[in-house]
Amino acid sequence: MKIGLAQINPVIGDFAFNCRRIRFWAEEARQRGCKLVVFPELALCGYPPQDLVERQSFLADHDRALARLVAEIRGIGVLCGALEPHTDGSGKPLHNSAVLFADGRVLFAARKRLLPAYDVFDEDRYFSPGARSEVCRYEGLSLGITVCEDIWNDKDIFARQLYEVDPVADLVVVGRPDLLINISASPFSIGKQALKQEIFQRLCVRHDLPLLYVNQVGGQDSLLFDGRSLAMNPAGRIITQAARFREDLVVVDTDTWQGEPHVAAAEADETAVVFEALVMGVRDYAGKCGFARAVLGLSGGIDSALTCVIASAALGPENVLAVALPSPYTSTASIEDARELAANLGCRFEMLPITPTLATMQETLAPLFAGLPVGVAEQNLQARIRGNLLMALSNKFGHLLLSTGNKSEMAVGYCTLYGDMSGGLAVIADVPKLLVYRLAAHANRDERPLIPARVITRPPTAELAFNQFDQDDLPPYEILDPILEAYLEQGRSMEEIVAMGFARPVVEDVVRRIRVNEYKRKQAALGLKVTTKAFGQGRRYPTAQNYREGEG
Repeated sequence: MKIGLAQINPVIGDFAFNCRRIRFWAEEARQRGCKLVVFPELALCGYPPQDLVERQSFLADHDRALARLVAEIRGIGVLCGALEPHTDGSGKPLHNSAVLFADGRVLFAARKRLLPAYDVFDEDRYFSPGARSEVCRYEGLSLGITVCEDIWNDKDIFARQLYEVDPVADLVVVGRPDLLINISASPFSIGKQALKQEIFQRLCVRHDLPLLYVNQVGGQDSLLFDGRSLAMNPAGRIITQAARFREDLVVVDTDTWQGEPHVAAAEADETAVVFEALVMGVRDYAGKCGFARAVLGLSGGIDSALTCVIASAALGPENVLAVALPSPYTSTASIEDARELAANLGCRFEMLPITPTLATMQETLAPLFAGLPVGVAEQNLQARIRGNLLMALSNKFGHLLLSTGNKSEMAVGYCTLYGDMSGGLAVIADVPKLLVYRLAAHANRDERPLIPARVITRPPTAELAFNQFDQDDLPPYEILDPILEAYLEQGRSMEEIVAMGFARPVVEDVVRRIRVNEYKRKQAALGLKVTTKAFGQGRRYPTAQNYREGEG
């Protein structure tokens, strides 16, 4: 039979909207001859619902929405991620389930057995694991249905198995299904697509079974879901695959194990994929939170330039307000480049000089600052004035304020609390500085570049003092970024990083900065996650702590 794989972009808790998307794609699949259509994990409520599942009204609305779908969708079977009560009397009150229904009847439910509690996941906070793996019969086929993490337990790929249970192996033992189906809400990160495909290929080959994989798509707070749903034959070859970063439906025929002709997004290099992810993240965060327009400070530097390009691609340049806020230390080149970028994009450009406000604040503080050397406190006044003015514009016009700091700066605290950190969304907060440059080059790939060349080639500077450059205070980014990646993403110790060839004093200083600036990151705007370890909910370190390696 033909099976449709429908990756949708749900809005968490918007049951009416999510039901419309499910009905729409179910009808599309039926029109294309499918007898079954498969949706992602928790497609009905959206993933991750977090503590909303602790509200009884939320659960009641969810159950009513599910009952309506079961009653209304006819002529095709639906396999959909949904919440399900856990009724055994002990344990967490819910299951994360894949529910199969057709023509007014619920036929089967597969309950997620492996509940991740690492990185951004908190599933054992809310759910009870399924007790067993069971094969389901539908339209003459035996279906081995699993939910997301249930297929992420390959002992030959991961250094340590997280779970003693192997739900797929159990399925093969209890009933030898004709095919495996996995519904997922698996967030995007750089390099993850290749890892997924390796896991899926090994699974298919090991069990000599085809696999259908359906993944959520869209931005949800800091998480970005790329979709890329697929079907693999028993040899582990992809026979059809859905698009990246948008809703899509692909159809596979289980009689021939051929995918319906479908034009999916071509494979792209890593930089292009990250750019797409960030554009989707801004568009979805703004749209799902009720913002149609955005405002940002456009300094003439590369970080704000890239943020402005992404925002314009996500919301349309006509919906982006770019504001230059020059101080006595702002160069003419910065203002020229900011104005040129805005003109290239077609977004509105305004200039609010902060020199008079800065003078007033300096005068107010002079009695208390008298006799003390001029330093960072005076520099940060400029950033905080800018943050206040941008927040005023955000409040007045209802625009989403985008902060423009990158991951390298956030890691070592090279940012100003209540200044350039102000905002509702930190677009590139998980983008290291070297990747910022690659993304800027990607934005300029067409014959008519968007970002002025000087923005990319001039040394990076915050321009809070005369002749100030980032590398007066930081290691060159060619050194800083690999240290940050090794420490933050790979979990390497300082000794291991020094052994990689980096100078010990530099490594020790970078790690110290990461530790002492945790308080800033705790107060930062939500940032879009693109690496394997982003600041935010996936990295939970205490603010008040004094751990130093090797002193135990």
